[in-house]
Amino acid sequence: MSNNITVIDRAGSPSQVEWEPEQTLMEALRDNDFPLLASCGGTASCATCHVYLESQVVAGLGERSVDEIELLEEAEGFDAETSRLSCQIAHAQSLDGITVTLAPEE
Repeated sequence: MSNNITVIDRAGSPSQVEWEPEQTLMEALRDNDFPLLASCGGTASCATCHVYLESQVVAGLGERSVDEIELLEEAEGFDAETSRLSCQIAHAQSLDGITVTLAPEE
């Protein structure tokens, strides 16, 4: 079952989009025409898919990998409480209804 999520673009405008079960969050954003470069194709080796999630959502996702932490700490606008790489977030029914905010472009 797909999730319905709210995406806040870089201009601050919200949009409702569907996130299909076979997609990572990055793929859902890219497939809905949000301007994520996702240069590495989802291998957690760039940071061009940096997003902000609500802190309680981040806490529920589990630990970030060492690679993800290193990339995020170097990213513009890094926030320890809310920053994640969208390529590292798998679809889960518990994420239905979340709000995702695109981070500033690198």
